[in-house]
Amino acid sequence: MLEGMFKLLGEYGNPVPRYTGQRCLVERMAVGGCDLCQQVCPHEAVSIDRGVSIDPAKCTSCGLCVQVCPSGALEYDVTATLGAIKAHGESGATLTCSQSGAGGQSLTCLGRVTPSAVVAAGGWDIELTLLHGDCPSCAVGRPDVPERLAAVVADAQQLRAATGRPARVSIRKAAGEQLKGPQVSRRGMFGALARGAGRVVAQVIPESPLPFVDWSVPEERRPAEWLWRRRALKPTPAPDTLVAWASPRIEPGCIDCPVCTNVCPTEAIEREVEPDGRITLHLDLAACTGCRACADSCPPQVIVMSPEVPEGYFAAPMLLREGGQLF
Repeated sequence: MLEGMFKLLGEYGNPVPRYTGQRCLVERMAVGGCDLCQQVCPHEAVSIDRGVSIDPAKCTSCGLCVQVCPSGALEYDVTATLGAIKAHGESGATLTCSQSGAGGQSLTCLGRVTPSAVVAAGGWDIELTLLHGDCPSCAVGRPDVPERLAAVVADAQQLRAATGRPARVSIRKAAGEQLKGPQVSRRGMFGALARGAGRVVAQVIPESPLPFVDWSVPEERRPAEWLWRRRALKPTPAPDTLVAWASPRIEPGCIDCPVCTNVCPTEAIEREVEPDGRITLHLDLAACTGCRACADSCPPQVIVMSPEVPEGYFAAPMLLREGGQLF
């Protein structure tokens, strides 16, 4: 019996999000740090000292801390939600919160929905409906989940604007409907992303507990949320099309210190010192989360955030600065 219980718990994953300290603006010692996860948590499960700690006894797995994290330090398995959307195909996908009573493909709370899900639904041209319950009386999330969800959709639509094909998405309160639909197992999740099909096993979207990030592998430093935002930006915009992807630019007055590289939570900024002392800074746009750590921490305050970038700039590391002298 216990073996069966452990198997069930393993299928649904750990309710506490994965925390990667190297991506946290607090651990990176960015100026001002960050306490968004602590502010948004409806159950005081998040505490911040030299990093972020989450009390599993208080955490309800609402996902709101993940939704607001600017650097991907807190994460859930995004492929679970993406696989559930993909499995519906042309018939349209509906995601419900576990408290709505609507059944179907459900998440603990729609606070778990992030921009990548909306961007992907638009890329696959799947109409997406998000059904929430009575949020003001919910013991899982917060009363303002629908408003926060609308902001997530708006951010995703800004990104999709570059494709010329906005996502078809609606948010509403469940009205007594009882939904059924394709159910995707954890084992079939990646197959569902590729083929749009999966096995019927459960109503709650199963997710795989995330392994620890291997920081020695550069690709793993990029949060999956931002990888999927970029990967799902289909149809691919023309190279000169502006994409809503906040990223830093360096204005005159740079003193060539290493602060921007030190505080970057994904190490998207690379600083190289040439043999003659020249400093070169490059930016990996696909790894940049737009968290503002570099801009807020820059000693001479010469880093500004650009809200858009041409699609063609993603092809190779972008030159931020060249020609500074270290000695």
